[in-house]
Amino acid sequence: MSVVRRAKTWEISESEDSDAETKPGLSCDDSRQTASTEKQEQGSHSSAANRGGSAALAPPPAGESGKPSPARKRRSKEEIEEDRLKVKERKEARESQRAARAQEKEERRQEQQRRREAAQTLKSLRPENCLKCITVCIHPALLQQDGSDVLLDTLVSLDWKFSIESDQLVSSIAWTRDLPHQGEGAMVAVVEEEEEQVLLVLNLADFMDVVISVKRIIHSEGVETGVGSFWSPLLEFLNRDAKKVVTLLVTDSEPDYRSNTHAVPLQYKLGMDHLDIEEVLVYLQLYKNISVVFLDSWQEVTDHVCAVTKALSKRPFKVLTEGAELPFCVDGSWASGVRVEKDGSGLIQVWSRQIQQLNRVSPAVASAVTASYPSPQLLLQAYNSLRSEEDRKGLLAGLSAKSGGKERRVGPEISARVYRCLTAHNPQLVLD
Repeated sequence: MSVVRRAKTWEISESEDSDAETKPGLSCDDSRQTASTEKQEQGSHSSAANRGGSAALAPPPAGESGKPSPARKRRSKEEIEEDRLKVKERKEARESQRAARAQEKEERRQEQQRRREAAQTLKSLRPENCLKCITVCIHPALLQQDGSDVLLDTLVSLDWKFSIESDQLVSSIAWTRDLPHQGEGAMVAVVEEEEEQVLLVLNLADFMDVVISVKRIIHSEGVETGVGSFWSPLLEFLNRDAKKVVTLLVTDSEPDYRSNTHAVPLQYKLGMDHLDIEEVLVYLQLYKNISVVFLDSWQEVTDHVCAVTKALSKRPFKVLTEGAELPFCVDGSWASGVRVEKDGSGLIQVWSRQIQQLNRVSPAVASAVTASYPSPQLLLQAYNSLRSEEDRKGLLAGLSAKSGGKERRVGPEISARVYRCLTAHNPQLVLD
């Protein structure tokens, strides 16, 4: 293997010797100056050729290369703690805003849920829907009487629910209502609730048994006797549940005694005069809360049962609508009411609707009154500022009411009626 060794001295080629020989007039200093000039020219050419790329690679100026970077200011513990508190406050503010939005969203959801439940409850309480939840319970002893098939045929034709119950009072008709009950979780169970209305269907012989028992109680000064009679199971039934309201339906199945006046057959059957029968009826009504109704046939009994069933179906809706203290100021927005918000908006519409409850007061007249006196308190203050009674009655007479392009005055009659409505202390006073 041959080893290449670097020459320790520079060898001058013949061409360089020839150049040196051709230029004998140049001295050593001149040759140095010429070499430096050539290097400058070569540097200028190379910088011009690479001006775009090499300019970014140029070293920084000598004046800026030695400038020291600014030192970072160190914060104190108080500043660090203050910044930490500010960050914590911003975080808590964001969390509180997020919680407020979530709570508002939950409240809106609950409000919508309450409205849906209220609408569903109102829908279920309507008579046509509530009638589907009522069951007519009939004792089997009534089915043995002649003409009782009229009641069953009528219930079938009306598509009403009925059942045969042997565990209730003998010869009675009762009602039960199916009510939804919230069970475990989201389960909804149906619970049967007994109505307090009970009809007891009696013929003349059974009613005679009741009359004799009551007469014994009256003559014995309140001592209840009659064990073994028809009166005893009725007393036991009332003692078990004092809230029950019993009505005796007395029918006469014999055609000879069917008439509009039952006094003659009752006197004949019972051997009592009219005063004795009235005494029994008054005792039953006052002491036992038992009413007595005399009917001619099973058709009238059927009509009475249908009337009571319809009344029971209408009761929940009436209780709901009549329970409001101010029927003209309701929570919802519907045809006969005005919605009042929490900020009080809607009260002037309530005031106008309240005036319209008076007879012959049109919306135009009510608008004229509310435009001059936006609240009842302002109208009462205006009444108190007047001295005479006549001036107070005629305070609203001159107001102008516009309706259908026509303009007329409120008039003294309506003005006096509004005055009496707001200032009278007698609840039985007739305004008209």
